[in-house]
Amino acid sequence: MDNTYLFIEKLSTKEPVPGGGGASALMGAVSAALCSMVANLTSGKKKYAQYQEDIELIIEEMKSEINVFLGLIEKDAQCFYPLSQAYGIPKTEPGRDEILENALVDACGAPLEILREAHKLLDIMKELNVKGSRLAVSDVGVAAAACRAAAEGAAMNVYINTRLMKNREYAGRVNEETKELLNECTQCCDSLYTEILSGLQS
Repeated sequence: MDNTYLFIEKLSTKEPVPGGGGASALMGAVSAALCSMVANLTSGKKKYAQYQEDIELIIEEMKSEINVFLGLIEKDAQCFYPLSQAYGIPKTEPGRDEILENALVDACGAPLEILREAHKLLDIMKELNVKGSRLAVSDVGVAAAACRAAAEGAAMNVYINTRLMKNREYAGRVNEETKELLNECTQCCDSLYTEILSGLQS
């Protein structure tokens, strides 16, 4: 809890890191943690005994995913800081363009990883919507909302870097992957959230 408070407190300042990328990774960790919670609430229940093996696999996978997302908070900060410094190099200084280009490439790496990891949660959430405890189905919906936020935030942080790259071929490849992953994430998360919300309202 203390680490979370410190993260939020620092996020609220004018410091260059953490920023939107780190916040997106945190949302991904929240989504994975909610998936783990639903699986843990389902585990051992007689009503869902037929899914026990699958539920145990989800619990183990989400332990790993949570750690990956939390690691990406730090990785995003490490990658963005050199970029924030590169922007301060005088435009007349030799080598500035190359330094800035390399920093842009590095800076979009972490958010792209966040987006890829968010995409991995889609099948897990769909599975939990079927196999998870009905008493915790709303938490699957919250996981979907958090996953969408993680994906959208990560994509935003990819695009803000690729738009400034001189190497447009590389930027185009990254943008295409980002667009595809984002579309799949938003469509799946929206569908899950709407289905679960509708079921709770009926």
